[in-house]
Amino acid sequence: MSGLSWLEAIVIGGLQGVAELFPVSSLGHSVLLPAVIGGSWAQDLDVSAPESPYLAFIVGLHVATALALIIYFWRDWVRIIRGLITSITRREVRTPDQRLAWLLVLATIPVGLAGLALDHVFRTYLAKPTPTAVFLVLNGVLLLTAERLRRWADDRDATRDTVVLPVVTPAMTGGGRHATTAPQTAGEISDRRLATLPVGRAVLIGAAQIAALAPGISRSGSTMVTGLVKGLSHEDAARFSFLLATPVILAAGVLKLGDLAGPLGAGIRPQILVGSLMSGIGAYLSVRFLTAYFETRSLRPFGIYCIVAGALCLAWFTLR
Repeated sequence: MSGLSWLEAIVIGGLQGVAELFPVSSLGHSVLLPAVIGGSWAQDLDVSAPESPYLAFIVGLHVATALALIIYFWRDWVRIIRGLITSITRREVRTPDQRLAWLLVLATIPVGLAGLALDHVFRTYLAKPTPTAVFLVLNGVLLLTAERLRRWADDRDATRDTVVLPVVTPAMTGGGRHATTAPQTAGEISDRRLATLPVGRAVLIGAAQIAALAPGISRSGSTMVTGLVKGLSHEDAARFSFLLATPVILAAGVLKLGDLAGPLGAGIRPQILVGSLMSGIGAYLSVRFLTAYFETRSLRPFGIYCIVAGALCLAWFTLR
């Protein structure tokens, strides 16, 4: 490996930050873009190569992406973590914040175990240009299929009554320590709805992140697809996906900080810092955009993009 240029660090850093939260697979793009460009890019940015310094670079990008998510949702995370702490200390699960906190914990366990067991296998054998392009096409098909299934379900249930979730108020709880106030923001209202998810359904949505171990399959895309199929709105599916992604991405980076501090990071730490800064900025802007986007829009444009981009990459690799 010859190293990591400043241009490579800036481009891949920004790409990682944006694509990690868009349902288009950040890892897939990090594999495909260098392969399409070729030359030193393909050599420097080979994620499947054993003991590659590129892995240390990816660690920095993951940590920066997770920090951007924490910054954007910091008020929500304070509320959710407070709910988890009070649930543990009081040995209860009574409030929406307490229940949502435990749903996030339980839904993260499957992908955490799968990542520890399978990450190296998936990266070594599947993080190559042709399989990645195939998975990207498959990712697009899944996004479009989920939208079609959701549309059929909406058409079938168009006449059903709207269910209004009750708001717990101090008057309803007698003003005791479990009293909560009405939600003040769209995020809090969404979290109230998410807190009503059955445990099994929440764990299934979280487990869908395992599919993203395959380069070309999107983490946010897989969780949103599962959420939509299981009855969530686009807004709630996107929010649950972003909340689920935060601990997973952060853990993936923190667990491999040794790569960054060790020999793999030697000589490229300034590039890692710049790339991480780009990744953090890209992730923050992405989550801000997507949170508003999914209030009224669908996964369809991303599905079409994945199919076209994956097919073009396959053609490029075949014909060149």
